[in-house]
Amino acid sequence: MGTVAAFFDIDGTIYREGLITELFKKMINYDLIDMSKWHTEVRPAFLDWDKRKGDYDTYLQKMVEVYKEALEGMHPFHMEYAAKKVVEQKGERVYTFSRSKIKWHQQQGHKVIAISGSPIELVREMSNKYGMDDYRGTIYQKNTQGTYNGKVIPMWDSVSKQKAMRELVKKYDIDLNKSYAYGDTAGDFTMFQMVGYPFAINPTKELLTKILEDIELRHKIQVVVERKDVTYFLNIEQIQFQ
Repeated sequence: MGTVAAFFDIDGTIYREGLITELFKKMINYDLIDMSKWHTEVRPAFLDWDKRKGDYDTYLQKMVEVYKEALEGMHPFHMEYAAKKVVEQKGERVYTFSRSKIKWHQQQGHKVIAISGSPIELVREMSNKYGMDDYRGTIYQKNTQGTYNGKVIPMWDSVSKQKAMRELVKKYDIDLNKSYAYGDTAGDFTMFQMVGYPFAINPTKELLTKILEDIELRHKIQVVVERKDVTYFLNIEQIQFQ
Protein backbone atom coordinates (compact mmCIF):
# COMPACT_ATOMS: atom_id res chain seq x y z
CA MET A 1 0.00 0.00 0.00
CA GLY A 2 1.29 3.45 -0.93
CA THR A 3 1.39 6.48 1.32
CA VAL A 4 -1.55 8.89 1.34
CA ALA A 5 -0.50 12.54 0.98
CA ALA A 6 -2.18 15.93 1.07
CA PHE A 7 -0.59 18.61 -1.13
CA PHE A 8 -1.35 22.21 -0.14
CA ASP A 9 -0.74 25.41 -2.01
CA ILE A 10 -0.23 28.22 0.53
CA ASP A 11 -1.05 31.65 -0.91
CA GLY A 12 -4.82 32.02 -1.18
CA THR A 13 -5.35 28.38 -0.14
CA ILE A 14 -4.03 28.21 3.43
CA TYR A 15 -3.07 31.84 3.94
CA ARG A 16 -5.96 34.20 3.23
CA GLU A 17 -3.96 36.42 0.87
CA GLY A 18 -0.42 36.21 -0.51
CA LEU A 19 2.43 35.63 1.93
CA ILE A 20 4.88 37.06 -0.59
CA THR A 21 2.97 40.36 -0.34
CA GLU A 22 3.61 40.41 3.40
CA LEU A 23 7.27 39.56 2.82
CA PHE A 24 7.57 42.35 0.25
CA LYS A 25 6.13 44.87 2.74
CA LYS A 26 8.40 43.60 5.51
CA MET A 27 11.48 44.02 3.35
CA ILE A 28 10.43 47.58 2.54
CA ASN A 29 10.14 48.23 6.28
CA TYR A 30 13.67 46.88 6.73
CA ASP A 31 14.95 49.14 3.89
CA LEU A 32 15.86 46.07 1.85
CA ILE A 33 13.54 47.13 -0.98
CA ASP A 34 13.19 50.76 -2.05
CA MET A 35 9.73 52.14 -1.21
CA SER A 36 9.71 53.91 -4.60
CA LYS A 37 9.55 50.49 -6.29
CA TRP A 38 6.21 49.90 -4.61
CA HIS A 39 4.74 53.23 -5.66
CA THR A 40 5.97 53.28 -9.26
CA GLU A 41 5.92 49.61 -10.25
CA VAL A 42 3.86 47.43 -7.91
CA ARG A 43 1.12 49.73 -6.57
CA PRO A 44 -0.55 50.42 -9.97
CA ALA A 45 -0.98 46.67 -10.55
CA PHE A 46 -2.19 46.26 -6.96
CA LEU A 47 -4.79 49.00 -7.35
CA ASP A 48 -6.08 47.47 -10.60
CA TRP A 49 -6.53 44.14 -8.81
CA ASP A 50 -7.97 45.76 -5.67
CA LYS A 51 -10.61 47.54 -7.80
CA ARG A 52 -11.25 44.28 -9.70
CA LYS A 53 -10.11 45.88 -12.96
CA GLY A 54 -7.00 43.72 -13.21
CA ASP A 55 -6.11 40.20 -12.13
CA TYR A 56 -4.11 39.02 -9.16
CA ASP A 57 -1.54 37.16 -11.26
CA THR A 58 -0.48 40.39 -13.00
CA TYR A 59 -0.03 42.11 -9.65
CA LEU A 60 1.87 39.12 -8.27
CA GLN A 61 4.15 38.87 -11.31
CA LYS A 62 5.07 42.54 -11.09
CA MET A 63 5.88 42.14 -7.40
CA VAL A 64 8.04 39.08 -8.11
CA GLU A 65 9.97 40.99 -10.78
CA VAL A 66 10.78 43.84 -8.40
CA TYR A 67 11.50 41.39 -5.60
CA LYS A 68 13.93 39.38 -7.74
CA GLU A 69 15.78 42.52 -8.82
CA ALA A 70 16.02 43.80 -5.23
CA LEU A 71 17.45 40.49 -3.97
CA GLU A 72 20.37 40.37 -6.37
CA GLY A 73 23.57 40.65 -4.36
CA MET A 74 21.75 40.33 -1.02
CA HIS A 75 22.74 37.73 1.58
CA PRO A 76 20.03 35.10 2.33
CA PHE A 77 20.16 35.98 6.03
CA HIS A 78 18.05 39.09 5.37
CA MET A 79 15.26 37.25 3.58
CA GLU A 80 15.30 34.39 6.07
CA TYR A 81 14.95 36.87 8.95
CA ALA A 82 12.13 38.74 7.21
CA ALA A 83 10.35 35.46 6.36
CA LYS A 84 10.56 34.33 9.99
CA LYS A 85 9.06 37.61 11.19
CA VAL A 86 6.23 37.47 8.63
CA VAL A 87 5.15 34.01 9.75
CA GLU A 88 5.50 34.92 13.43
CA GLN A 89 3.24 37.94 12.96
CA LYS A 90 0.88 36.82 10.17
CA GLY A 91 1.01 33.02 10.18
CA GLU A 92 -2.36 32.59 11.92
CA ARG A 93 -4.22 34.51 9.21
CA VAL A 94 -5.43 31.36 7.49
CA TYR A 95 -8.71 29.90 6.28
CA THR A 96 -10.60 27.90 8.90
CA PHE A 97 -11.34 25.14 6.38
CA SER A 98 -7.70 24.74 5.36
CA ARG A 99 -6.46 24.75 8.95
CA SER A 100 -8.96 22.04 9.87
CA LYS A 101 -7.99 19.92 6.85
CA ILE A 102 -4.31 20.10 7.75
CA LYS A 103 -5.13 18.86 11.25
CA TRP A 104 -7.42 16.14 9.89
CA HIS A 105 -4.77 14.80 7.52
CA GLN A 106 -2.21 14.77 10.31
CA GLN A 107 -4.61 12.84 12.53
CA GLN A 108 -5.08 10.30 9.73
CA GLY A 109 -1.31 9.83 9.48
CA HIS A 110 -1.14 11.30 5.96
CA LYS A 111 1.93 13.11 4.64
CA VAL A 112 1.15 16.83 4.60
CA ILE A 113 3.20 18.72 2.02
CA ALA A 114 3.29 22.38 0.97
CA ILE A 115 3.89 23.22 -2.70
CA SER A 116 3.89 26.99 -3.08
CA GLY A 117 5.04 29.72 -5.44
CA SER A 118 6.26 31.79 -2.49
CA PRO A 119 10.02 31.95 -1.78
CA ILE A 120 11.20 28.70 -0.26
CA GLU A 121 12.45 30.55 2.85
CA LEU A 122 8.87 31.65 3.49
CA VAL A 123 7.39 28.24 2.64
CA ARG A 124 9.81 26.60 5.07
CA GLU A 125 8.67 28.85 7.93
CA MET A 126 4.99 28.23 7.18
CA SER A 127 5.56 24.51 6.82
CA ASN A 128 7.32 24.36 10.18
CA LYS A 129 4.57 26.38 11.86
CA TYR A 130 1.90 23.90 10.79
CA GLY A 131 3.97 20.76 11.33
CA MET A 132 4.10 19.71 7.69
CA ASP A 133 6.22 16.80 6.54
CA ASP A 134 7.85 18.45 3.53
CA TYR A 135 7.66 21.51 1.32
CA ARG A 136 8.62 22.93 -2.07
CA GLY A 137 8.80 26.62 -2.99
CA THR A 138 10.33 29.05 -5.44
CA ILE A 139 14.12 29.02 -5.21
CA TYR A 140 16.03 32.26 -5.61
CA GLN A 141 19.44 31.00 -6.62
CA LYS A 142 22.75 31.99 -5.07
CA ASN A 143 26.22 32.54 -6.53
CA THR A 144 29.49 31.11 -5.26
CA GLN A 145 29.75 33.96 -2.74
CA GLY A 146 26.46 32.84 -1.19
CA THR A 147 24.42 35.89 -2.25
CA TYR A 148 21.39 35.92 -4.55
CA ASN A 149 22.30 36.08 -8.24
CA GLY A 150 18.96 37.19 -9.71
CA LYS A 151 18.03 33.78 -11.14
CA VAL A 152 14.87 31.96 -10.11
CA ILE A 153 13.58 28.37 -10.17
CA PRO A 154 9.80 28.96 -9.98
CA MET A 155 7.18 26.90 -8.18
CA TRP A 156 4.09 28.94 -9.04
CA ASP A 157 3.16 27.27 -12.33
CA SER A 158 1.46 23.96 -13.16
CA VAL A 159 4.50 22.42 -14.83
CA SER A 160 6.78 23.07 -11.85
CA LYS A 161 4.20 21.78 -9.35
CA GLN A 162 3.65 18.64 -11.43
CA LYS A 163 7.40 17.96 -11.47
CA ALA A 164 7.63 18.53 -7.70
CA MET A 165 4.77 16.12 -7.06
CA ARG A 166 6.40 13.40 -9.17
CA GLU A 167 9.60 13.77 -7.14
CA LEU A 168 7.64 13.59 -3.88
CA VAL A 169 5.73 10.51 -5.08
CA LYS A 170 9.04 8.71 -5.51
CA LYS A 171 10.44 9.99 -2.22
CA TYR A 172 7.48 8.88 -0.09
CA ASP A 173 5.96 6.10 -2.23
CA ILE A 174 2.73 8.11 -2.52
CA ASP A 175 -0.48 6.60 -3.90
CA LEU A 176 -1.91 9.55 -5.84
CA ASN A 177 -5.31 7.91 -6.34
CA LYS A 178 -5.81 8.00 -2.56
CA SER A 179 -4.23 11.44 -2.10
CA TYR A 180 -5.53 15.00 -1.84
CA ALA A 181 -4.65 18.40 -3.30
CA TYR A 182 -5.75 21.89 -2.27
CA GLY A 183 -5.28 25.01 -4.39
CA ASP A 184 -6.88 28.18 -5.70
CA THR A 185 -5.33 29.18 -9.05
CA ALA A 186 -4.50 27.73 -12.46
CA GLY A 187 -1.01 26.97 -11.16
CA ASP A 188 -2.59 24.20 -9.07
CA PHE A 189 -4.43 22.59 -11.99
CA THR A 190 -1.99 19.71 -12.53
CA MET A 191 -2.04 18.92 -8.81
CA PHE A 192 -5.80 18.47 -9.09
CA GLN A 193 -5.47 16.23 -12.14
CA MET A 194 -2.93 13.98 -10.43
CA VAL A 195 -4.81 13.13 -7.22
CA GLY A 196 -8.00 11.28 -6.38
CA TYR A 197 -9.42 14.00 -4.11
CA PRO A 198 -8.86 17.60 -5.32
CA PHE A 199 -10.27 20.66 -3.55
CA ALA A 200 -10.49 24.10 -5.18
CA ILE A 201 -10.43 26.71 -2.40
CA ASN A 202 -11.91 30.09 -3.38
CA PRO A 203 -10.89 29.37 -6.99
CA THR A 204 -10.11 31.99 -9.59
CA LYS A 205 -12.20 32.32 -12.75
CA GLU A 206 -9.29 30.99 -14.80
CA LEU A 207 -9.06 27.86 -12.65
CA LEU A 208 -12.82 27.23 -12.74
CA THR A 209 -12.78 27.55 -16.53
CA LYS A 210 -9.97 24.99 -16.83
CA ILE A 211 -11.77 22.59 -14.48
CA LEU A 212 -15.00 22.83 -16.47
CA GLU A 213 -13.08 21.92 -19.63
CA ASP A 214 -11.73 18.72 -18.02
CA ILE A 215 -14.55 16.14 -17.80
CA GLU A 216 -12.69 13.75 -15.51
CA LEU A 217 -11.68 16.50 -13.10
CA ARG A 218 -15.20 17.96 -13.01
CA HIS A 219 -16.52 14.66 -11.66
CA LYS A 220 -14.11 14.41 -8.73
CA ILE A 221 -13.31 17.95 -7.60
CA GLN A 222 -14.90 19.75 -4.67
CA VAL A 223 -15.24 23.53 -4.78
CA VAL A 224 -15.03 25.27 -1.41
CA VAL A 225 -15.64 28.96 -0.76
CA GLU A 226 -15.03 30.52 2.65
CA ARG A 227 -16.52 33.92 3.40
CA LYS A 228 -16.57 35.53 6.84
CA ASP A 229 -17.28 32.61 9.23
CA VAL A 230 -19.11 30.36 6.76
CA THR A 231 -17.72 27.62 4.48
CA TYR A 232 -19.73 26.81 1.34
CA PHE A 233 -19.43 23.62 -0.72
CA LEU A 234 -20.51 24.36 -4.30
CA ASN A 235 -21.69 22.13 -7.13
CA ILE A 236 -19.36 23.01 -9.99
CA GLU A 237 -22.00 22.02 -12.56
CA GLN A 238 -24.28 24.75 -11.21
CA ILE A 239 -21.73 27.55 -10.76
CA GLN A 240 -22.39 30.62 -12.88
CA PHE A 241 -19.77 33.31 -13.24
CA GLN A 242 -18.98 36.23 -15.51
